[in-house]
Amino acid sequence: MRTAFEGEWARVVATLIRATGDWDVAEEATAGAFERATETWPRDGIPRNPGAWLTTTARRVALDRLRRRGVEAEKVREWLMDAEADGSNVGPADPADLVVAGDEPMWNDRLRLVFTCAHPALPMEARVALTLRTVGGLETREIARAFLVPEATMSQRIVRAKQKIRNAGIPYRVPPAEALPERLGGVLAVVYLIANEGYLASSGDRLQRLDLAAEAIRLARLVVSLMPDADEARALLAMLLLQHSRAATRVDAAGDLVTLAEQDRSRWDRGEIAEGLALLDRSSGAAGVAAGRRPSAGAYRLQAEIQAVHARAATAAATDWHAIVGCYDALASLTDSPFVRFNRAIAVGEASGPEAGLAALAAVEAEGRLAGYHLLPSAQAEFLRRAQRLDEASARYRDAIALAPTAPERRFLERRLADLG
Repeated sequence: MRTAFEGEWARVVATLIRATGDWDVAEEATAGAFERATETWPRDGIPRNPGAWLTTTARRVALDRLRRRGVEAEKVREWLMDAEADGSNVGPADPADLVVAGDEPMWNDRLRLVFTCAHPALPMEARVALTLRTVGGLETREIARAFLVPEATMSQRIVRAKQKIRNAGIPYRVPPAEALPERLGGVLAVVYLIANEGYLASSGDRLQRLDLAAEAIRLARLVVSLMPDADEARALLAMLLLQHSRAATRVDAAGDLVTLAEQDRSRWDRGEIAEGLALLDRSSGAAGVAAGRRPSAGAYRLQAEIQAVHARAATAAATDWHAIVGCYDALASLTDSPFVRFNRAIAVGEASGPEAGLAALAAVEAEGRLAGYHLLPSAQAEFLRRAQRLDEASARYRDAIALAPTAPERRFLERRLADLG
């Protein structure tokens, strides 16, 4: 059931949104279909095509919901029966139909869903919440935890976003070519957020959500197909590929976390690394960036370059951490993000020693914007351990364990604490 959920949730939701135009009904009907699957599949067996079964069942549930709302029955039936999976019968020509291969029609709707979630009429916070809910399939409580806000606050953001889409008549489609450039930033942001959740899950018993990581890469490829000259789109795809190249080595056979320094680099995916580096090299600004000049480097390019530094290092000890600090300095000039400053502080510690890292982390902590973020005490504990300040390290490990959202991270931190004796 988990596999079906991860593979089919966004596709079924996207199909139902297109068919009904109602985001709430789409989500409720999709959830209803999965609930029925939970009841019937153990008894009757898994259907030959689980996705088709879920879509058909969700359509029936949607039909019932809309009938109860008083929508004229025959009209609803026409919507749901006529809404073929390829979306070709809906509205004017959509650029999504031009970039999605004929054998993968469900990605048309996935791309429409992302562009709608990233619509500029929605506040950025609402785009984030709506994307993770509809595309990522995360529960509201999971999204709230990821962004360190109460569940009720996050629930209201999602409700308001749906109301805004309905009241403002935001179309469920990819915009025409002339409007794509101004929409690119928002779309890349939501793809990036999906990838983030895939890279480090916000809760649960797994460190990674590889389904979401794969979804983000697929969506990034589609965006690059839509806008082949967009450097930041290629840079984001490069970053995701380089990051994903390490996925198989980030956990061991038991699902426990393996640090970057301890990973078996011979198992990194060389195909993804080659593709990611080639995408970076295609940029007109790549040579200048490599030479230390970044007049046009965007945020995704800089993050891709950080991943490229790791990919090119034959060993952990060979990593050019000073180059990574330089990338984070450039990133910090582009965005007021406490996470950028946090990651820069870690790079400083790796480049210049644990005391330098602790000083940089103390500055980040003093801002107060990462209160409750488990990786802050975790990083402090690691540098304190290296500085032989073991009692302080133990205290910070305990703080990190109390905050860690996933089981693999908690087990990793508990092992580190135990190693201190």
